[in-house]
Amino acid sequence: MFHREGQRIIIITFFVASAAVLLAHYYVSLPWARLSIQIASILILMLILQFFRNPKRTVSKNFDEVLAPVDGKVVVIEEVMENEYFKDKRIQVSIFMSPIDVHVTRYAASGSIKYSKYHPGKYLVAWHPKSSEENERTTVVINTPKFGDILYRQIAGAMARRIVNYAEVGDSVQQGEDAGFIKFGSRVDLFLPLDCLVTVKLNQKAVGAKTCIATIVEKNEE
Repeated sequence: MFHREGQRIIIITFFVASAAVLLAHYYVSLPWARLSIQIASILILMLILQFFRNPKRTVSKNFDEVLAPVDGKVVVIEEVMENEYFKDKRIQVSIFMSPIDVHVTRYAASGSIKYSKYHPGKYLVAWHPKSSEENERTTVVINTPKFGDILYRQIAGAMARRIVNYAEVGDSVQQGEDAGFIKFGSRVDLFLPLDCLVTVKLNQKAVGAKTCIATIVEKNEE
């Protein structure tokens, strides 16, 4: 299954690759050159198909957990100042997606969309400390029943040139549903309340809509 954002690119790449294979077969006389062109064309098509894959995932919706919004490696877990929306301290958890990871963005929690904004910007490498505030990005805030407001930010990387964001203010969204797509190498930042319990570790592999990122800290009644 492939993501809808890749349909046009997949079709174009398929026809270009097919044409290259056929033209090489009929018009390239050197066997090694002909084979090289054909193999390269097929590999490019396979890479595009692999990049736009959209695996179907069954989600057990849970108000007590924030799930990973994307596939990738956890590269940041720290308390930071969030300056765009909250303007106070939050726990930031960042997940970096390599070009071989699934690039579908999924809603980390169920709730209603309170804020959704696109920001044009630079294309620093996605792991750069300033990429969260200076790169092309979208910021979305979900009001959830248990965590209150949580924020996620899709950030374009050095290769990415288009962020797709489906969240619109007022929408009611469900945990694990498709929230958008980032094309070619990127990262997603989550900004969570200080009193939640982060359940992942640095360099851990996260799986979108599967890996629990944080849970509610149960407070003992006095």
